[in-house]
Amino acid sequence: MTEESHPQIPSDNRTDTPPADPHADREADKYDNPIPSREFIIDLLEKEQKPMRIKQIADSLDIDDDERFEALSRRLKAMVRDGQLLRNRRGAFGLIQKMDLIKGKVIGHPGGFGFVQPEDGGSDLFLGDREMHKVFHGDLVIASVIGVDRKGRREGMIVEIIEHANEQLLGRLHFEDGLAWVQPTNNKIAQDVFIPQDGLLNAEEGQIVLVEVIHQPTKRSSAIGKVIEVIGDYLAPGMEIDSAIHAYDIPNEWSEDTTKQLDAIPDEVTEADKEGRKDLRSLPLVTIDGEDSKDFDDAVFAKRRKKGWRLVVAIADVSHYVKPGTPLDKEAYERGNSVYFPQQVIPMLPEKLSNGLCSLNPKVDRLCMVCDMYIDDDGKLERTQFYDAVMNSKARLTYNQVHEMLTDEQSEHRQTFAEFVPNIEDLNDLYQVLKKAREERGALDFDTTETRIVFDENRKIEKIVPVTRNDAHKLIEECMLMANVATARYLKWHKIPMLYRVHEKPSEERLTNLRTFLGDFGLTLEGGDEPGAQDYAAVSEAVKGTPHEHLVETVLLRSMNQAVYQPENQGHFGLNYEYYTHFTSPIRRYPDLLIHRAIRFAWTKQAVTEFNYSEQDMKSFGEHCSSTERRADEATRDAVTFLKCEFLSHRLGEEYDAVVTAATNFGLFVELDPLYVEGLVHITELGEDYFHYDASRHCLKGERTGKVYRLGDRLRVQVAQVNLDDRKIDLRFLSSEEDGDSETTAETKPEGAETSADESGESKPKKRKRSYRKKRGGRGRGGKKKTGS
Repeated sequence: MTEESHPQIPSDNRTDTPPADPHADREADKYDNPIPSREFIIDLLEKEQKPMRIKQIADSLDIDDDERFEALSRRLKAMVRDGQLLRNRRGAFGLIQKMDLIKGKVIGHPGGFGFVQPEDGGSDLFLGDREMHKVFHGDLVIASVIGVDRKGRREGMIVEIIEHANEQLLGRLHFEDGLAWVQPTNNKIAQDVFIPQDGLLNAEEGQIVLVEVIHQPTKRSSAIGKVIEVIGDYLAPGMEIDSAIHAYDIPNEWSEDTTKQLDAIPDEVTEADKEGRKDLRSLPLVTIDGEDSKDFDDAVFAKRRKKGWRLVVAIADVSHYVKPGTPLDKEAYERGNSVYFPQQVIPMLPEKLSNGLCSLNPKVDRLCMVCDMYIDDDGKLERTQFYDAVMNSKARLTYNQVHEMLTDEQSEHRQTFAEFVPNIEDLNDLYQVLKKAREERGALDFDTTETRIVFDENRKIEKIVPVTRNDAHKLIEECMLMANVATARYLKWHKIPMLYRVHEKPSEERLTNLRTFLGDFGLTLEGGDEPGAQDYAAVSEAVKGTPHEHLVETVLLRSMNQAVYQPENQGHFGLNYEYYTHFTSPIRRYPDLLIHRAIRFAWTKQAVTEFNYSEQDMKSFGEHCSSTERRADEATRDAVTFLKCEFLSHRLGEEYDAVVTAATNFGLFVELDPLYVEGLVHITELGEDYFHYDASRHCLKGERTGKVYRLGDRLRVQVAQVNLDDRKIDLRFLSSEEDGDSETTAETKPEGAETSADESGESKPKKRKRSYRKKRGGRGRGGKKKTGS
């Protein structure tokens, strides 16, 4: 029985709560016979400065009757369960922080080791494979620091497991010598789960199965489970997606309550819904998206004025249909964002809304929230108006159509969409102004070549092709960026709790390593201790057209932090914006839905305290949504990596040119031309020498020969081995670009020498870099939308 469910005692047996407890009234409201609050118990232990047994705690709190003693016992056990206290071997309760213990989440590694990620944000605690044998990836634990390993990392030991994260696991079933076990598909879980003979459910060797964990792993025993569902054969089409969905715990089924709410929503916009809204149905708003898009978040219109521009960005009004606290809202929150796998989407909202009622489809009335902006001739935002509206998209255009319309006077699209050509040209003229303003602002703008997987009729990879971003993509991106900035400024002025999209400045350590690296090329990063995006942009500009352009820009990107959602505004470093948020994609991102609700609340002119969400609520929302975004990235990467491994498993022994994309202390990761598939050249493949990893210079250097391998170097490699279970591709090193047919040599370069490249430009490394534009227009794997900056 939990603390919260202890039996309520009749009021005539009530014992007064100690008056010193500041939370006594709250406890009295919750329980008929209240006991001191958790906070008060923690204060007591802090004052006593020692662990205390339950009898000592009860005496100190004046608890002398059996009922309240039992309630105290349950409360202390609940505090241990939640990681607030720890019970030592003598049975005494103590404060975790006083016992040099750390509460955190276990992060597994395919190599068998792992880390504890502290809840308080401190540095990770390393766990060796013996400690990882006790837990699974994702478990919540209490750990103690037992020393520092040879790499200088704090090393830990698990003291207690607070919460198991994996009650079910997906994996591949194996048999050997009468034993059966499941190897989890999530490569962060290195432990197998053993299956008794009566728990096999007629599953066969090699099949993918769903397992219920009956006994969690311990120090002395492995996990034991039973098969509760046979998912399918190992290499069945689409199995990689099913595996990723289960491995990363991505919600993919709608609850009964959600379905009921959805059924009550009309299939079309009603006349009642249109009342009180501004009528924009005569305005020539159009959507511009990819060829395979099905959900249309935004429509745009631009018009030249005597001085400056009017830009209208109309966004699907999801908040009209998805109200706080409803089943649809709870489902959207749990998902956090849509997940875009190759040829399959796990949407944040049901298809009736995402592809239907909320999607700004052409020639039908739709509800929208409008960001109506006035921009001066220098591309600066003058003023903004937000309002509810009803619109009717005049055309569904694609990026390629718009690009042709703008670059080819004879394009058939100029004839087909003749009535919209003036509007498109106005949008393009505004884009040129915004592009110039971006350059003057010093925002980072690295070109990016993403890839798209082309499948055959059996849903196996036929080829992987680059996807080129043209000016039509960039046109829409700049419009969305302007709307996001206008939104952040608007809500900042109204002082309403909100989620900013924050991209923090690089850390001091990363800046030191970056400057060391740049120094080898005679480059300098200005800006002192706090360089800005414009300083990064200056370095990028200085290497344009040089053989090491790709290398330097890659290292610049890797020195920066990952963008997150949070209520504390710290600006967006990459875009060089003081205020920035996400407003333009409420169909596929929960933070955007929260922003729409904040805007709608601002119109009511109520006190900020009346808003549905507090600053603390927004902090929780931000942490959750940042986490679901990372989850989506990891899941899609896992599925795509499996597909690429399976693709290359049929090419063992084939040779390819490749470019080094990363250097580590165990080898080089390289990308194969022209496959856009990455594999590992292990350090032992590089020749008879001791190679050492230099993190600041992103290279491996031979101790005896002085041979150096770094990012951007071109190699000749052979596919040696592919491990589908571990998603690993091992490559044999044949030669570096300048060494011809030598099988064990590499170019020798002094530190500071330029990375190898084909000076003629015929074999420059393929560019695959992140862009700090808002990736609203970019299409990732399978041509689907991805989360933006």
